Amino acid sequence: MQVLKFGGTSVANSKNISLVKDIVATNADQQAIVVVSALGGITDLLLQTAALASDQHTAYKEILKEIEDRHLQTIKELLPIHSQSKVLSRVKSELNILETLLEGAFLIGEITPKLSDKIVSYGELLSSYIISEFFISKGLNATYKDSRELIKTDTAYGKALVDFELTNRLCNDFFNDHTANVTVMAGFIASSKQGDSTTLGRGGSDFSAAIIAAAVNAEILQIWTDVSGMYTANPKIVKQAKAIPHISYEEAMELSHFGAKVLYAPTIQPVLTKGISIVIKNTFEPEASGTLITQSKNEQGKTVRGISHVGNIALLSLEGPGMVGIPGISKRFFEVLSLAEISVVLITQASSEHSICVGISALDIDKAVALVNSAFEYEIERNKIKPVIAEKDMAIIALVGDNMKSHQGLSGKMFSTLGRNNVNIRAIAQGASERNISAVISEGDVKKALNSLHEEFFEENIKQLNLFVMGVGNVGSKFLRQIQQQKKYLKDNLKLNIRVIGISNSRTMLFDETGITLKNWEERLANGEKANQEEFMARVKQLNYRNSIFVDNTASSEVSDTYTNYLKNSISVVTCNKIACSSAYDTYRELKHLAREYGSPFLFETNVGAGLPIIDTLKNLIASGDKVLKIQAVLSGSLNFIFNNFNKTNTFSDIVEQAMAEGYTEPDPKIDLSGIDVMRKILILARESGNVLELADIENQSFLPEESLNTTNNEDFFQALEKYEDDFQKLYNDAVAADSKLKYVAQYENGKASVGLQQIPKGHDFYNLEGSDNIVLFYTERYPNQPMIIKGAGAGADVTASGIFADIIRIGNF
Repeated sequence: MQVLKFGGTSVANSKNISLVKDIVATNADQQAIVVVSALGGITDLLLQTAALASDQHTAYKEILKEIEDRHLQTIKELLPIHSQSKVLSRVKSELNILETLLEGAFLIGEITPKLSDKIVSYGELLSSYIISEFFISKGLNATYKDSRELIKTDTAYGKALVDFELTNRLCNDFFNDHTANVTVMAGFIASSKQGDSTTLGRGGSDFSAAIIAAAVNAEILQIWTDVSGMYTANPKIVKQAKAIPHISYEEAMELSHFGAKVLYAPTIQPVLTKGISIVIKNTFEPEASGTLITQSKNEQGKTVRGISHVGNIALLSLEGPGMVGIPGISKRFFEVLSLAEISVVLITQASSEHSICVGISALDIDKAVALVNSAFEYEIERNKIKPVIAEKDMAIIALVGDNMKSHQGLSGKMFSTLGRNNVNIRAIAQGASERNISAVISEGDVKKALNSLHEEFFEENIKQLNLFVMGVGNVGSKFLRQIQQQKKYLKDNLKLNIRVIGISNSRTMLFDETGITLKNWEERLANGEKANQEEFMARVKQLNYRNSIFVDNTASSEVSDTYTNYLKNSISVVTCNKIACSSAYDTYRELKHLAREYGSPFLFETNVGAGLPIIDTLKNLIASGDKVLKIQAVLSGSLNFIFNNFNKTNTFSDIVEQAMAEGYTEPDPKIDLSGIDVMRKILILARESGNVLELADIENQSFLPEESLNTTNNEDFFQALEKYEDDFQKLYNDAVAADSKLKYVAQYENGKASVGLQQIPKGHDFYNLEGSDNIVLFYTERYPNQPMIIKGAGAGADVTASGIFADIIRIGNF
């Protein structure tokens, strides 16, 4: 014999009930007991009508009408016309009794637990009868049995305790003489020995099925629901969650206790004793394997079997010096909660006995605070114990697995993963069996915590990076294109899954929590909402994704001012914007400090040399114990392009315009030509070498006329360049006469830095530097005579984008 239980979603409507019939029909070759819940949502409606009636609101009649319509419509959709009359008559008769009960509650203005159980029981009573008649109409050898005649309880209405001895005897007596292939019964409901309707509490339909399965020694208990088994995590929160093929009773109980709603924890107890296997299956995908729950241990090598959570938790903490070494404090504390029927779901106590902390339902926290403070009033008045501390909006997350105790480092792995993602742990608990490691965290961090832990323990080391990109102009658009091109390669070879969640330019911004499709991002962004930097940041923080990275492709000081807020929220920052790192030294130092404190990388490789690994190489030199003695560099790809192409056959202003058109300069070319850009770059290199330096400390030997420097727009700037063409030609001719080339050189040595145009003679490392290339010479204690040289393309949207991309990959590999 087998027992099949179908939940509310499985019997929500006539369409779903037809699927249930098909499943039962495939099992009709052996005797089956089918336990069903109320039609989806009906139990809540019944509770609502009872509450309204007891408050003497006539609106209960409208809901009662809705309940009636749902059942009558289901009958008409399921049964052929010739079979409807009998069923409609009985259902209407039962609904009339229900109406009478509600009228009674309305008239006296209250509802007792006994009456509440009676009212709520109608959901299962009606659904089980209708479904049994539907099975019969479809030719199944089926019958209906009222569960109240078999499952007997005490009179603790709302959550009655089962009399298993009497229940088992009644079940055996009935089914030993029973000949129908299929017996349909109502879940959730039972009756007292006096014959009054009782209910089995939350998850009661599962419990009913387990009680029956244990009583008749069923071969297997099938729980049919709307998901394909127990998952490694809640699939509604963790999209990558997978069904667990095989799990032990104990593991299933732990997972269900901590929020795995496909199974109610007490369900397992009756069948556990009998060694009856449970399988959880999907009504809407019956061919899926589901999850098998047995006594056998899980496969060798499996440690963490699932990650679960329970929300709406509050922490209650009792602490004070008067607790140390005083017997009975814990007893009094838990006795207060027990007498108030407040369930404790987590306990942790300091070894010093200075504090006790428990997790309880947030619904009970106010009552618990009042009761505990009252119980310890004497100690609180004498400052031996502090008033109880309550923390709301909490959740418990738990790692579960039978084999966790035989593997070292799981706790550390769990907590370090949460720490890297700025998930603060408020309390920790671990049982002696080491089957469960639990932590209390903020409710708002649940999604990030579950996804981070699932990625760490279940996703074959594939790390998901969530990007929020500010600035999608020349560099930004190239960056997004490179991500699109390399997405598959990164996932297959580097185990990185990169998603762009948010994009913004100066006009509009776009967010997609599932990831923006990069094939048509321009079109979607154009139709996005109005851009707002503060709202953009607020949205990033609200989403609270793990491995979040803010990418700044702008040259905006306003955007760079936001870095501190991102880093403080454990959101990494990758930028090609040089303003932050070349601003006041205290700002630069704070950003570096915040990155370390919050475990959020702050990377800016493209600040110097675009895609060249200049800063990374310098960091490695310093980290390995080397010391920089001198830096000489050509750091402006735009200026190098300009002076490599400027000669007596063209004008200086024409070459600058060409450089601007080809994307080598900033939108304001004066930033490049004035030397400010190069000053910022040498300043950053000096600081990364360990030196304290400000931008004002750098000597700028400008080659531009004062009139050009004082212009306020590009048009005036180019006019000034044309006016001083003879001066630029002289610079060129003087260099030719000296058999040299013009290069804009940055230098740092002995605490001093300078930038300026120089004549570079033949034979110098800078002389043959072509196009827009950059070159850096690092003279260090290890390279005092022959410097370490880094040379290559140092400007252009593609190489800058690739440098940003490289920083993203560095974060992915942290």
